[in-house]
Amino acid sequence: MIVSASTNVSGNGRSAAIFLNKALYGFSRHWLLAVSVLLLIFNGLPWLAPLFMEWGWAWGGNAIYLLYTLLCHQMPQRSFFLFGDSFMLSPSTLQSAWTASDNPLILRQFVGNTAVGWKVAWSDRMVYMYTALLLAGLVYWPLRRRLRPLSWPGLLLFLLPMLIDGVTHMISDMIGGVLGGFRYTNNWLAALTNHALPATFYSGDALGSFNAWMRLLSGLLFGIGIVWFAYPRLHATFKETADQIALKFQRAARRAAEESYGN
Repeated sequence: MIVSASTNVSGNGRSAAIFLNKALYGFSRHWLLAVSVLLLIFNGLPWLAPLFMEWGWAWGGNAIYLLYTLLCHQMPQRSFFLFGDSFMLSPSTLQSAWTASDNPLILRQFVGNTAVGWKVAWSDRMVYMYTALLLAGLVYWPLRRRLRPLSWPGLLLFLLPMLIDGVTHMISDMIGGVLGGFRYTNNWLAALTNHALPATFYSGDALGSFNAWMRLLSGLLFGIGIVWFAYPRLHATFKETADQIALKFQRAARRAAEESYGN
């Protein structure tokens, strides 16, 4: 939307219109930078939570945990931990450090301690998703003139792995619990591959497991697909807006020059 700054608008209204047009022009020219900075902050805050807890700033860490609990399940067995011996916790370590319960509403409350470290404020899947958005956006910029936008069917293909992985995890957690469902044991995959890989690959959520790889790959595909689909369209829209505002200011400058010459 371009704010009118024509001559029939006077005084403060005209000044406000000019200011808004300049602000919109600046944002339209640098929208990717603005979005990238917002994504950097959005991605960085969950990593500040364990840092604040380690420094003894529990109020800051807990505030971030509370904020991001609205966006993520924050299950500790599917999250990264900092300042401990392991980057991710095994169920046995988690149960000894917190509780033997497999109730997700109880498990998600565990943010860590000085013995096992402090939890990043959202899960590994969310880390992969939004980091992929940020990095794919930065890769998009030098390719913007050659990259055609992804189609709707193409976007659905990029999102399909996350949909399948997320829905099957949800069903598995509901039926067998978060520490015992068919997507936790992955016995079906072991049988399908005739146990060709180590047992640690099939069972659990640790780094290197099938579940961890699926969250990584589906998160990366999500970020790449969203950027490929949305950013070329956003770039075209903001470029058109910037061009229209620039033309508007050129006409206004020409009109002002003609009026000055006439006087």
